[in-house]
Amino acid sequence: MASKTLNKVQKKAVHAVGNPVLIFAGAGSGKTRVLTHKIAHLIEEGLFKPEEILAVTFTNKAAEEMSNRVIALLNQKNVPLNIGTFHSICSRLLRKEIHRLGFSKDFVIYDVQDQVALIRVVMDELNIARSFVDPRTVSNTISHYKNKMLNADAAKRSARTIMDKTICDIFKNYQIALKKNNALDFDDLLLFPLVLFEKFPDVLKKYQEKWKYVLVDEYQDTNRPQFLFINAIA
Repeated sequence: MASKTLNKVQKKAVHAVGNPVLIFAGAGSGKTRVLTHKIAHLIEEGLFKPEEILAVTFTNKAAEEMSNRVIALLNQKNVPLNIGTFHSICSRLLRKEIHRLGFSKDFVIYDVQDQVALIRVVMDELNIARSFVDPRTVSNTISHYKNKMLNADAAKRSARTIMDKTICDIFKNYQIALKKNNALDFDDLLLFPLVLFEKFPDVLKKYQEKWKYVLVDEYQDTNRPQFLFINAIA
């Protein structure tokens, strides 16, 4: 593996395997390069099989670039790499396990437009005027609650205004409607693996044993569900 592009400190990070490693460095300093070299090193030295390594990043473009770099470093094709965004990794997991939560594996992933459209339907069913609260505001608030790991009931307990309580009512019925449609939104992709891990310890154990080495690019940008996902499997 070519490592001439790495400096002494970067090489040290690449070869540090036995303990957790946290890399602090400025933008453009080569943090992602270290991760790709580390993945290649782990595979090339036979320390871990490619399928035992999980590498997570934040954009599809970054994931594709990382995969291409690792393949180039290994000078191999058809390497079974697990490199992807949090959402793509969690989606793949859910396709195999979500039946335990009452969904089928061919669930639909709703984008923002789909979410807002469903919220409009729910608001109409609850006779909540759009002049009272905008569906996009509801969508953003629901996403905020989910990122804080709050379900509708928990959010309502801390709601202070009539509007906040109304949004929580919409939230609760929105989740019911999602399940009826066999659909998840983007936030659910991150939350449902955590639900599975908590309710079904065998699922957590399965992925802890599957992914024996975990790397996260741009770790400082993780939200709470992403942090808990990595913390659980690592």
